[in-house]
Amino acid sequence: MEKKGQSRREFLSNVTLGTLGTIGAGGLLSSCAGSRAVQKSGESTALSLASQAPDGPVLKAGLVGCGGRGGGAAINFHDAGPNLEIVALGDVFRDQLDQCRSHLKAARGIEVADKNCFVGFDSYKKVIDSGVDVVLLATPPHFRPRHVKAAIDAGKHVFQEKPVAIDPAGARLMMETTRKAKANNLCMVSGTIRRYQKDYIETRRRVARGAIGEVVGANIIRNGGALWWVERRPEWSDMEYMLRNWGNFTWLSGDHYVEMFIHELDVMSWYMGGHPVKAVGYGGRHQRVSGDQFDHFSVSYEYQNGKKVHCATRQINGCDNGKEQYITGTRGRVDASGTIYNHNGEVTWKYPYPEEEDVHSQWSVKDPYVQEHIELVTAIRNGDYINDSEEQIKSARIAIMGRMAAYTGREITWDEVLESESRLGPETYELGPVPEITEEPPIVGTSPAPTNRYDYASANS
Repeated sequence: MEKKGQSRREFLSNVTLGTLGTIGAGGLLSSCAGSRAVQKSGESTALSLASQAPDGPVLKAGLVGCGGRGGGAAINFHDAGPNLEIVALGDVFRDQLDQCRSHLKAARGIEVADKNCFVGFDSYKKVIDSGVDVVLLATPPHFRPRHVKAAIDAGKHVFQEKPVAIDPAGARLMMETTRKAKANNLCMVSGTIRRYQKDYIETRRRVARGAIGEVVGANIIRNGGALWWVERRPEWSDMEYMLRNWGNFTWLSGDHYVEMFIHELDVMSWYMGGHPVKAVGYGGRHQRVSGDQFDHFSVSYEYQNGKKVHCATRQINGCDNGKEQYITGTRGRVDASGTIYNHNGEVTWKYPYPEEEDVHSQWSVKDPYVQEHIELVTAIRNGDYINDSEEQIKSARIAIMGRMAAYTGREITWDEVLESESRLGPETYELGPVPEITEEPPIVGTSPAPTNRYDYASANS
């Protein structure tokens, strides 16, 4: 039985900050006809923001991770342009794969051959080796660094769902893999969608050109109801239970601060630039009934220049909910979703959304879930290059830094995150007992244990 609060999937976007610099003085939206400012191989190109990718030879994609987001990503790839095929599926569980396979057939008439349907912890290897050009990775994010490495090592382009890492060791591996992808001209696009969303992009462009003066700080909030969870069945082993209930276990999801709030943190990072030098925070657990995570966080980040950002997120029923992505400047503030204010609270610019039926307007906002795949396919077919992974690794490290601060009750520095050898989760993957991981949240102010759950290298120093 699965009990659900709010949906676990809301999106945000993602492309390197340098993209804005390639657009030119004419403005971002003047480039929507499809021209691309191509940079040298191994660096990101400007976005096309086209309504679909150009035609070309068939591109075959394989999906690893057949849950709801995985099935959605497969359809998003299929919808991005002509001659795009989903030809392989992989998941640990047969029922998940079969459900996804049926959904793809019903939704888009996609049929995946029996010989290309793979089950088990090694299914990702079989998908990668099945003759695909692109690998779509949507497993619980604990597995992302290892799976991305295998795909890049095999010479495949990658779509990677967010977050790209949930611990310091994973972030380090992702950085090594990203550099290899750039050296081999393999494209990588990530799933924190706001940097592919036209209203967010145009708003950021105006701020970059001085609409609110110099950015001096931000207030970032995401409050919602309780997370979904899955009740354990008697026949499930520890590992099967945790995988099916992955959103509630830190080693699999990173806690909701990393897995969901990464969207807001990525917007924060997009505007603030650089990285915070330290974080302090707190959190706890009031209502969550499953797993080993917190259900609320409050974290303050400080940057090298003394600028500060406050971040807070909550997943508790019975409370007022809402999201804020407010960036403050010397001349005003911006709601990153499309409104700029002066310091008197007066609106100085608002994104001019067209009527819903006016899909040909230059201001029409394409579904960003599809847009990120349009950009990936366009880059591959045009022989350009796109890779947003380094920015997403930075955002993931910012999230990990905040979680570490809240879990330990200590001030955590950026260097500690970079240097930590911490890796969350068991050493081996098999459907059996995992006694070292229990359904107990961390106790703030004590030495974290057991080792592989909350062993941040700095926590016991």
